[in-house]
Amino acid sequence: MTAPAPEAGANRLRPRRSCLAVPGSNPRFLEKAQGLPADQVFLDLEDACAPLAKEGARHTIVDALNNGDWTGKTRVVRVNDWTTHWTYRDVITVVEGAGPNLDCIMLPKVQDASQVVALDLLLTQIEKTMGFEVGRIGIEAQIENAKGLVNVDEIAAASPRTETIIFGPADFMASINMKSLVVGQQPPGYGADAYHYILMRILMAARTHDLQAIDGPFLQIRDVDAFREVAGRAAALGFDGKWVLHPGQVEAANEIFSPSQEDYDHAEMILDAYEWCTSEAGGKKGSAMLGDEMIDEASRKMALVVSGKGRAAGMTRTTKFTPPEA
Repeated sequence: MTAPAPEAGANRLRPRRSCLAVPGSNPRFLEKAQGLPADQVFLDLEDACAPLAKEGARHTIVDALNNGDWTGKTRVVRVNDWTTHWTYRDVITVVEGAGPNLDCIMLPKVQDASQVVALDLLLTQIEKTMGFEVGRIGIEAQIENAKGLVNVDEIAAASPRTETIIFGPADFMASINMKSLVVGQQPPGYGADAYHYILMRILMAARTHDLQAIDGPFLQIRDVDAFREVAGRAAALGFDGKWVLHPGQVEAANEIFSPSQEDYDHAEMILDAYEWCTSEAGGKKGSAMLGDEMIDEASRKMALVVSGKGRAAGMTRTTKFTPPEA
């Protein structure tokens, strides 16, 4: 089941190297988050809010979105999942109250496409009622159990608002009875990577539908070296970013999910060299040599990925392409 296309808007590939979780019920944390160099901040109404605090947290979040300085950050609110009685009021209160200052709604524990469709339809009704631009607010879908992973292709295709597919490791580990109490680390007794299939499954669904893939949190917040190891695994596969729970994880995530300066420079050189070699001046060739490396259209596509991430991270190249002499 697929939601009708919104009247405006399309998937937006925003920088999401670091996605900072902030309890929506804590004004001090909400204020502090505004000054941290995270690409994305999501204000949480779900697990980080006690049941008795959720109603008040909605209004605290609206105030923070409307009056805080979130310059340079993607602004997201994680609502409660559809199996609870809080979800519809979370969405209505936050979007009606702060819609123009909100970029995405994150929906946790997504199990099938209909749950994304329901959120899309509710957002559309609110936008039309309030006179907001229809379709501008995106959706982030969080996969947290076996059913969600099995249905991830349909979930990724369910709405043109969807921007990311997110892995939620803690609930997922519980849902499959994984033998571990340390979120994100390998379970004892298994010699391979227990998360490889899960991450690749999410990544394939995301890329099929031009979405971003985001890895979930690592709860040992003071062990930055371990965080780097886990984040490096997701980055190596091609994930776009990772949740961060502590200011100490932000810098590490931004670094790990950005290309190295050497790789960024090399990617830009490939793009320049390929553009030149396929031009009239370069002989209209389909391939060429860049130093000792042969480059072609496939090289250009790979370079576009690295250069795009570097540009999104604000990197500046340190090399310049010079066409070879005839």
